[in-house]
Amino acid sequence: MADLKVAIAGAGGKMGGANIRAIATAAGLSVVAAFDRPGSAAVGKDAGENSGIEALGVLIGDDPEAALALADAVIDFTAPAASVALAQRAAALGKIHIIGTTGCSVEDDAAIAAAAKAGATIVKAGNFSLGLNLLLGLVRKAAAELPGFDVEILEMHHNRKVDAPSGTALMLGAAAAKGRGIDLATHSVRVRDGHTGAREPGSIGFATLRGGSVIGEHSVILAGPSERLELRHIADNRALFADGAVRATLWAREQQPGLYSMADVLGLN
Repeated sequence: MADLKVAIAGAGGKMGGANIRAIATAAGLSVVAAFDRPGSAAVGKDAGENSGIEALGVLIGDDPEAALALADAVIDFTAPAASVALAQRAAALGKIHIIGTTGCSVEDDAAIAAAAKAGATIVKAGNFSLGLNLLLGLVRKAAAELPGFDVEILEMHHNRKVDAPSGTALMLGAAAAKGRGIDLATHSVRVRDGHTGAREPGSIGFATLRGGSVIGEHSVILAGPSERLELRHIADNRALFADGAVRATLWAREQQPGLYSMADVLGLN
């Protein structure tokens, strides 16, 4: 079977570089296009050399349309507005779209879901790590089995991350809410400041830390009256997210258009 041709969005960024390195060495996949926003310092550079590997003969451009025209799939860890636009183009062209973008609004997610119904094969996840996706199942189970325990989610990322709580923290919160049979949106507490009063029973709390070069650390704390359970995941290298994106891309090749998650890719649903 011929290699699946892949375009990399946000090619000049750290995750773009990690995705280029992963695709360049993955069996069954090849980098045929790479692009970044207009004005990026990466535009015009070889995608491989800019990512710290050998030249690939693929120059980073600034035209998503041209990149999609060359590719079967696009890997996209960028920004919500860009991901929505790419999803719509992927639907029009019948492409695979792997989305690792976080910070999407309810409206953004609805637009991406509509693109999947319109013909795109989309795998969207707040985190492409195997370990983290296994953790989601543990959190769901623990929350269900410990109904009287308070649930708090603590996350820390580098000082350049722009959304909070992280997409991964929200995934963990959603898993806990699912275990409890409640709606996360109406039971989450994002900020505590001043005289807040006692903790609302059944709520799921989020705390956000930002600093340094931390790639990603997440802890789910279930606190009971006489004991505490802590479940933790630490990302040491962005390569783990890129490896997950590779796995998702290869899996999506065999799927019908629709909206999927990393849990689908890993067979965890």
